[in-house]
Amino acid sequence: MYWLAVLMSFAVVGLIATGLYLEMRPTASLRLPRWSKPAVGGQLLVFVAAQFGLLLLGIDEVLAQEAMEVVEVQEISIGMGIAILGAGIPTALSTIGAGIAVGPIGAASLAAITEKPETLGRTLIYLGLAEGIAIYGLVISILLLNRI
Repeated sequence: MYWLAVLMSFAVVGLIATGLYLEMRPTASLRLPRWSKPAVGGQLLVFVAAQFGLLLLGIDEVLAQEAMEVVEVQEISIGMGIAILGAGIPTALSTIGAGIAVGPIGAASLAAITEKPETLGRTLIYLGLAEGIAIYGLVISILLLNRI
């Protein structure tokens, strides 16, 4: 596990060195707009801080773990894999259907609300009915997973 700590250290040091090099001497081909320099610097600072936090907080957890016993894993048959995929299909298709339904309904409800603000309640009901399609698919998938 020491290799992980070394790899993360090299990543952090490499990122800092690259950021400092680009900040001090940007190449002619990589001219950034003036407005983006503070944003890039801020993002670089947040990323470096997150990497150091992961390194400092996570190294004790990684190195302190004792060897665990190997647990026997049951293999999943092809039929069981197909059944699990089949249980996920209703959620996928109903979510796609709900997305297709919400788009035009949302656009029409915004247009209706701008003309008549008192129609907000009705439009929310229509949007809720369209979102209900996704919930129905999720319920069917949960019922199918309980049968497997």
